[in-house]
Amino acid sequence: MSRFWSDVVKGLKPYVPGEQPKLANLVKLNTNENPYGPSPRALEAIRAATGESLKLYPDPNAEQLKLAIGKYHGIEARNVFVGNGSDEVLAHVFLGLLKQARPILFPDITYSFYPVYCGLYQVDFETIPLAGDFSIRVGDYARPNGGIIFPNPNAPTGCLLPLAEIERLLQSNPDSVVAIDEAYVDFGGASAIPLIAKYTNLLVVQTLSKSRSLAGLRVGFAAGHADLIEALERVKNSFNSYPLDRLAIAGAAAAIEDREYFEQTCRAVIASREKLVGELKALGFEVLPSAANFIFVRHPQHDAQESTLALRQRGIIVRHFKLPRIEQFLRITVGTDEQCSALVAALKEILSP
Repeated sequence: MSRFWSDVVKGLKPYVPGEQPKLANLVKLNTNENPYGPSPRALEAIRAATGESLKLYPDPNAEQLKLAIGKYHGIEARNVFVGNGSDEVLAHVFLGLLKQARPILFPDITYSFYPVYCGLYQVDFETIPLAGDFSIRVGDYARPNGGIIFPNPNAPTGCLLPLAEIERLLQSNPDSVVAIDEAYVDFGGASAIPLIAKYTNLLVVQTLSKSRSLAGLRVGFAAGHADLIEALERVKNSFNSYPLDRLAIAGAAAAIEDREYFEQTCRAVIASREKLVGELKALGFEVLPSAANFIFVRHPQHDAQESTLALRQRGIIVRHFKLPRIEQFLRITVGTDEQCSALVAALKEILSP
């Protein structure tokens, strides 16, 4: 530990991202990347933006992208905030909206970046246990708090909370910001963005990394009442007033506008997921209901860590969390049908007596 570190840095427990292996020919099912490439229109827009204009700073307000997002979701540009991936957007949410006198609330099993942000920004928090079936019980959040945040679908479980329940949560917490992290919502859920017109305390965060296949471009956004968006803009402009470069703005706007390609690839992922779920259940796996581009599974007779290692020996990597309540689960990204078939074949070998 360096003697030059600040006290804040000394106390941090950084987020550990999924492995990005250097080995070739792996079936990579551990980081929830989309198996299909970005929209051809997005790639063309990125190519078109690569030129002399790169000597100039990008639009600090990313107006082109905000307008595209607003048009897609039927909201105004002033209700949209953009940043370098949803992780940066979430960081601004924790500092700008969730750093309050009372502890914030999020599930005990959820995106593991949340407690990291709390450590970084000195935000008090309490975790609320999921139900036995790993669902979120809205009634458990009817208590004094400084804000509420969770993914929907939840991660790493993939379980979806219906919009009616989100609305009930908003109604029971009118004096707290409720942030819904919708990184995976396009694979089987309905976005809460239409509710922002009715609830001034709702903030919805999305990413273009998953359903629009732009994980390498780093673009995310938040949608909410203009007062909430202004808080995020104040943080952004005190930190980095040019967060998105010209290529990211152009590519992301084009991806948002290419609705046909987006819907086509989402349908393909959903179809592959349902097929994979059926095959894994036939092998004896318990599979939690998923509305995401991944599934959360466990086998009653086989240790999850041992299965992870056995899959790796066969050139397939999945995610295993050594955490209470879920240490016997594997989180498996939905790949192409070919990748899913390779996974199933490997698991048949591993499970065979």
